[in-house]
Amino acid sequence: MPPDRAALGAFLRSRRSNLTPAQAGIAPFPGPRRVPGLRREELAVLAGLSPDYYSRVEQGRQANVSTEVLDALARALRLNEIERSHLHDLAAPVRERKASGPEAQQRPDPGLLRVMAMLDHVPVLLLGVRSEVLASNALLRAVLGHPMPPGSVLARWVLLDPAARERLANWEVIARNTVGAMRRETGRRPHDRKLRAAIDEILAADAQAAEWWADQRVVDHASLVKHIHHPVAGDLTFGIEAVTAPHDPDQVLVVYTVEPDSHTARALPLLASWQLTLATPEVPI
Repeated sequence: MPPDRAALGAFLRSRRSNLTPAQAGIAPFPGPRRVPGLRREELAVLAGLSPDYYSRVEQGRQANVSTEVLDALARALRLNEIERSHLHDLAAPVRERKASGPEAQQRPDPGLLRVMAMLDHVPVLLLGVRSEVLASNALLRAVLGHPMPPGSVLARWVLLDPAARERLANWEVIARNTVGAMRRETGRRPHDRKLRAAIDEILAADAQAAEWWADQRVVDHASLVKHIHHPVAGDLTFGIEAVTAPHDPDQVLVVYTVEPDSHTARALPLLASWQLTLATPEVPI
């Protein structure tokens, strides 16, 4: 079975197993049940498909799946917009594997760098593909206590560096979202060998990350709250927002927002002038 189709089948099975007949609004089909989730036949009926056709899709034996069928499955499985988009990515026609060779270095978008410069009063990070750091400001490095050099992988720091667990007060929430974002990116970039290698490294090194990976959960660069234990400024709270340039969706500007007049807002000017900021170049040379 092609890897693309294996990933599609695994995702469908995981979403099917997480949705009971009661949650789907149908009476369970008669007969003994081995799992609490939907049977293939139940999902097929919900989506308006024949059981045989759906079995071929889930087992990777259906080469092409129409947009209409994918949308019907997404509705039946009650997928959110991110999951629906991931489903469509996984079902896209099998693409030819690109010839191996050196990949061009991703350069920071000049427009996003200008926006970053205007936001020097809050922590800001520019990420590229595979969660690689393209640029960061001094305040971001002071808050996280890490130099975040260009070319480093944010996911590797979050999931494998013990210092991240100490600095991120809600580490598990951030870590689970990081794993879900990596899975989302594999749907967009199924033949990215560097991405696959980074994921394999993380999953081999951390059993908890491997467990989260297995549940097939996907997230995008969604809004979330990040709590920081800072050794000097104390406990800090940020709302994390992501901005993507329309002409380059592979670059994401991650902005740490703060509530006005909060402890965090008052602490940031102190951190901005603090000598523990790390002298790391903002952009690759």
